[in-house]
Amino acid sequence: MAAVPARWQADSALALVALVWGTTFVVVKGALTQISTVYFLSLRFTLASLCMLIIFLPAFRRLRTKELTAGLRSGAGAGCFLWLGYMLQTFGLKYTSAGNSGFLTGLYIVLVPMLVAVIYRRLPAKAELIGLTLASAGMVLMTLPEGSSRLQVNVGDVLTLGCAVAFAFHLLALGRASKRHAFEAVALGQIACAAALSGVSLAVEHPVARWNLGVVMAIILTAVFATAMAFALQTWGQKYTTPTRTAVIFALEPVFALVTAVAFGEPLRAAALIGGGLILAGILAVELKPKNAASALGSILST
Repeated sequence: MAAVPARWQADSALALVALVWGTTFVVVKGALTQISTVYFLSLRFTLASLCMLIIFLPAFRRLRTKELTAGLRSGAGAGCFLWLGYMLQTFGLKYTSAGNSGFLTGLYIVLVPMLVAVIYRRLPAKAELIGLTLASAGMVLMTLPEGSSRLQVNVGDVLTLGCAVAFAFHLLALGRASKRHAFEAVALGQIACAAALSGVSLAVEHPVARWNLGVVMAIILTAVFATAMAFALQTWGQKYTTPTRTAVIFALEPVFALVTAVAFGEPLRAAALIGGGLILAGILAVELKPKNAASALGSILST
C-alpha cells in the first residue's frame, strides 16, 4: 500500500494552489478586456485537460477500466460546480471591481463549514472555527474597497455571490470524490467536464478575441499552472485533509494576490496588511492541535 502523506504535506500543496491562483488573478482580469468570457474559459479548460492527460497517462495505464471510469465520472460531477463557479465569477468580473469580486468569492470559506454541518451533520473542530473566524475577518479587511465600509451591490456582485456558492459545493464534491477514487482520474474528470460545458456554452456567447501576446500568455499560464497543475494538487491534497481546512488554507489566495500587487507597485493599505495578518493567524490556529489553538491565538494577537 502507498504511504499516506503527513497532513502538513497535503496542506502545503493546497497553500501552493492558493499562491498560484493569487498571482494569476490580475492576468485574468486583463485578458477579459481582449477576449470573450466563455471563449477564454473554453480554451483554458481544454488546454488544461490536454496537459492533465499527458501528465497522468502513466497512472491511467495502471488503473483498471472500471476504476478509471468511476474516477472520471465522479470528477465530472465536481466539474459541473467548478464550471458554474468560473462562469459566474468571470462574467461577474466584467461588472464589478476586483476587490468586490475577491471579497464575495471568499465567502465560500464561510459557506463550506456550514454546508458540511448541514449535509454531513458534522460540526467543525474548535481550532477550525477559530481559524474560519479570523480568516473571514481578514478577507473582509483585505478586499473591501478603500474608504468604504460596505459593498455597493450590482449585477456583477450578484453573479459573484453565486460563484461563491458554486465553489463551496465544488470543494465538498471534490473532497468526497478524491477520497473514494484515484485522484488522477478525478482531477481530469472535473477539468474535462468544465471544458466540455464551456465548449457547449459557446453557442450562447459568440467567441470574440483580439489576439496579442498578453492574451496568449494569459491562456497558457492559467491553463497550465492555475488549472492543470493547481487542480491536480488540490485534488491530491483534499484526499488527505478536510473541506473546512481546505477552505481556510485557500484564504491565503488574497494574501498572495496582495503581495503580487505590491511587488508590481500597488500601494500597501493598512487594512490589507491587518487582514493578511488575520488570515495567517487563522491558518496557524487550524494547523495547531485544538487544545493549543486558543493559547496560540492569544499570543499572536498580543504581539
